[in-house]
Amino acid sequence: MGIFLKEHIVSTLKITNDNNLLVLEKEKYLLHTSEEKLEIFPRIFKKERGKDYSCFNCKIYDDEIILNSDYFVGIDWLTNDRFIYVEPKLNFSVSTTFEKAIEDGEENSSDQEVETFNVEAKEKVETENGIGEVDVIAMLMTIISKSEVAQESDNLLLIDWDKPEIPIMQNQDLLTPFLVVKFLNLLQDIARKGLKKSYYKVQENLRNRVKGKILVGQQIKQNVFKNRFTNTVCEYQVFGEDSVENRFLKKVFLFCTQYVENNEYYFKKDNDISWMVNYIRPIFEHISSEADIQEVKYLKHNPFFKEYKEAINIGQQILKRFSYNITKTTSEKISTPPFWIDMPKMFELYVYAKLLSDNPELSSTNFNYQFATHGNSLDFLISINDHNIVVDTKYKLKYNYSQIHDDIRQVAGYARLNKVREEVGLNKDNNEEIPCLIIYPKPIQSNADEKGLLRIENLLKTEISPYHKVYKVGVSLPLLNQ
Repeated sequence: MGIFLKEHIVSTLKITNDNNLLVLEKEKYLLHTSEEKLEIFPRIFKKERGKDYSCFNCKIYDDEIILNSDYFVGIDWLTNDRFIYVEPKLNFSVSTTFEKAIEDGEENSSDQEVETFNVEAKEKVETENGIGEVDVIAMLMTIISKSEVAQESDNLLLIDWDKPEIPIMQNQDLLTPFLVVKFLNLLQDIARKGLKKSYYKVQENLRNRVKGKILVGQQIKQNVFKNRFTNTVCEYQVFGEDSVENRFLKKVFLFCTQYVENNEYYFKKDNDISWMVNYIRPIFEHISSEADIQEVKYLKHNPFFKEYKEAINIGQQILKRFSYNITKTTSEKISTPPFWIDMPKMFELYVYAKLLSDNPELSSTNFNYQFATHGNSLDFLISINDHNIVVDTKYKLKYNYSQIHDDIRQVAGYARLNKVREEVGLNKDNNEEIPCLIIYPKPIQSNADEKGLLRIENLLKTEISPYHKVYKVGVSLPLLNQ
């Protein structure tokens, strides 16, 4: 029985021991039958700079529990029999209040006005229906379109294979399409290089000759007992492409192909990846799909073919995801292990890919992704000739007036760090100020409005009026069901 939340939403559940209340109003009540105090331990997604990032937050009182979805989307067990599912649905009403707050300088606002703003903003966000379901798979496809960005995507996903699986509908499943897209992207890179050749063992019943070693047991069963005395069952090594790794990759590729063909919810229109499937298919034409899963576990990987290691790792997750049964790729009702996706990180990488796409003449070195100094980590430190910009991406927008302006001051503080100034070629005697830029999500615009939005010369067009050399850019996110 699930508890469904949207991103950045606070939800309150009453605690009860009454089974009838739970059946009649399951969205309002959380059943708790134990005599001991209810305890819930939210999963820790990551730990950075001494801070734990929980997948969701909760506060437990005598008769209620307050759940707060935060930076992550996914699904997990809340108690032994109820799970929590945080959907990738953003309330774009927050964008309106965010933009209003950053255009209103604190020096012009009294404490009463600030308090009134906070109350009205909270009411607006909680009552308006400006909800859009973010197309996570479309974001991922944009990310993997740039190899420099794709290699930063390893830590986007957390999966717990040890916990019991959770029943959901196919269109609620973000894990499978996420893994499938990453796997196909790696296969595309492998296809571009060509399949790795290696020595592998072949067993064959040879006639009138012997090669390699004789498999005595099989020789007796297949030939001696059947009076085939001129035949010999042998095992020998061959150098070629039909190796254990390639057979395993083809097996997983067939699963992915079946899944993509039967799942139009995520793979349609702009998300159509049939071209990627068609690009990969020819390389497996002469490769067998019969693979021993156990053999793959003990393979040694060649560093020159680095894509193989990650592709085999993700391939194992995909097969485990379908319980090694290809018919489950078409099921409407499925079960999934608990998983979480780091959405702020995904938004960072989405912006990164957009920056590279809009500025094809530049490389990743011009953007200094995750430039770190003194315990601080800048999302981007752009350094291109006369264009030096400190960039901070804000996926989780706030509507509290003071918190919004604290975020702006934080970005401005990054630009004052000596190490940042030295990185862009400014010494201590140079009083030039580095412009700051905040990039945030906003409701989707037309493609014409977005064209060239993140060109370097366009980044500093909209200044946040109460601040000096602090700018903003709203980036549209791909949405489902539009």
